[in-house]
Amino acid sequence: MDGTTPTVFVIDDDNTVRNALARLIRSFGLQVQPFASAREFLGYQRPDSPACLLLDVRLAGENGLMVQEALRAVASAPPIIFLTGYGTIPLCVQAMKAGAIDFLQKPVEAPALQAAIATALAQDAGARDRQHQLAELHQRFAMLTSREREVMGLITSGLLNKEMAAVLGTTEKTIKAHRSSIKKKMWARSAAQLGRMVAMMEMDEPQTARPQPLPYTGEPPRTAWNRALAAVEAARERNGSRP
Repeated sequence: MDGTTPTVFVIDDDNTVRNALARLIRSFGLQVQPFASAREFLGYQRPDSPACLLLDVRLAGENGLMVQEALRAVASAPPIIFLTGYGTIPLCVQAMKAGAIDFLQKPVEAPALQAAIATALAQDAGARDRQHQLAELHQRFAMLTSREREVMGLITSGLLNKEMAAVLGTTEKTIKAHRSSIKKKMWARSAAQLGRMVAMMEMDEPQTARPQPLPYTGEPPRTAWNRALAAVEAARERNGSRP
């Protein structure tokens, strides 16, 4: 796999169905990586390119919806398209509420599958671009001195140079020097652009209302996924619900 062409991961425990899906997806001009189980998928090193996951709802020994829930806690999880041979409306609603791109019935029509994959890959490509932009912004921000970060905060608050000088107990000349250095380090042409950068970084801060990626501990992806799945199962047991 070349790491540049978009990849579709397929998880289905039926070998015949899995191979048929792989052939169909390759006919769309995409790379395919099939797996017989979710655990097998989590042990795979994902290429650095847009991807999506075609996931069967009912897998031998695994529940597709629980897999989806566990993957939400894993960093860089690809968008999910569900496939089912006997799905129900409640299952579909649950999957879509949890962020699934689509919920398709087997045997799936080629146009419907191609459209869903295109949507999923576009979403993943956009998310990856945003992640790269954020990583670059954080790298640039890390180059600022503590005083430059203070000045940057005041700039984005809309204060004038003389007002910032009064707040920080310095001179306008010093503030102008800081502004010039900040713009150079942040690759910003204006105060408005700096404001957009700050807003973008603030939006990247963890939100308590949504699951967060697991912190990197050096353990294999499979172990991280097992921990996430165990947490989901434990929560369901505490709430008295079944998977």
